[in-house]
Amino acid sequence: MARARHVPRVYLAQDLAEGGTITLPDDKRHHLATVLRLAAGNTLVLFNGDGAEYTATLTAADRKRAEARVDRRTTPHRESPLKITLLQAVARGDRMDFALAKAVELGVTAIQPVFTARGQVKLDGARLAKKQGHWQRIVESAAEQSGRLLCPELHEATDLAAQIDNPPAADRCLMLAPEADVGLAAQTPATRIALLIGPESGLSNDEINRAAAAGWQPLALGPRVLRTETAGMAALAALQTIWGDLAG
Repeated sequence: MARARHVPRVYLAQDLAEGGTITLPDDKRHHLATVLRLAAGNTLVLFNGDGAEYTATLTAADRKRAEARVDRRTTPHRESPLKITLLQAVARGDRMDFALAKAVELGVTAIQPVFTARGQVKLDGARLAKKQGHWQRIVESAAEQSGRLLCPELHEATDLAAQIDNPPAADRCLMLAPEADVGLAAQTPATRIALLIGPESGLSNDEINRAAAAGWQPLALGPRVLRTETAGMAALAALQTIWGDLAG
């Protein structure tokens, strides 16, 4: 028996409506027509962050253009009730890519990369702009792969100090700190959460003290020391299990 063809999901930052015809951006065209070798008549699923997804049919797909007809709008229930903004310390190379992809899979609403005192990555100007573009592609790809209806907003990387003093709108601001004596089970439930993950060498004492003074609550996550790309994934999975939608 022939195996059913995988139906690709594509994130588009544009309006979508049943019966409409759209022209796909060149990067999406390249992936669909050149990498996946799709052709006119093949089915795909589109989403743009409005809480729905749209079944569509390719009407043209070649080396010059890709167009699709939007056939049907549906609203499956896949987004977590938690609104989580992840403040992730910028990590080196693949570690940052991994942290971003897993955060998207685990349901974050927004991601704020931050430069920290002990962080080993320094970026600015053209290098930062290039890296932001790379991170955006990681986020979009993870949203497509994981069945998200929203593509989490990726903010421009900034110094942690600015985020400590002006945190995202949240009911609870949590920061992982191995020396903390309070775990997640001791917290009262919240639906809007800011979660701060430090770099490979951890947050500095000054950053921890400054954040605590600004209302960030230190949080312990078990007895073992986790790498920065693992810590965020573990904390998000715990939050989604206790307060979100991973408990079933």
